[in-house]
Amino acid sequence: MKLSVKVEYACRVLVQLARNYGKRELAHIEDLAGAEKIPANYLAQILTDLRNGGLIVSRRGKQGGYALARKPEEITVFDIIKTIDGELLAINPVNEGQSSRAVHQVWVEIRNVLEAKTREYSLEGLLMRDGDETMYYI
Repeated sequence: MKLSVKVEYACRVLVQLARNYGKRELAHIEDLAGAEKIPANYLAQILTDLRNGGLIVSRRGKQGGYALARKPEEITVFDIIKTIDGELLAINPVNEGQSSRAVHQVWVEIRNVLEAKTREYSLEGLLMRDGDETMYYI
């Protein structure tokens, strides 16, 4: 199992959008790409997927840009993975061999644990973790 770069970039850009949640201004693709060091043309594809998946909204034109479609606490890592890659862990059922049922059951259990864990992390949580690194108390 390998986490795609596209999912990584999607998570990072959504955290950026979470920073601006509730503000009137929309984020511009150039600013998002620069902040997260993502090639703008690749980011455009990711933003299209996120918009089609209902995680962000966009507006064209001079006053256009991108914003979260829902509150940061309502968007989970599971939602992002599902939107970008489709399946968290695709399982190919093979009904051949004596051990196929046991092996298949292990993969199902692993997928269920991964799904449950990725549902625990929201953009709000990622944003709070990001803030912990730069916060100093005097």
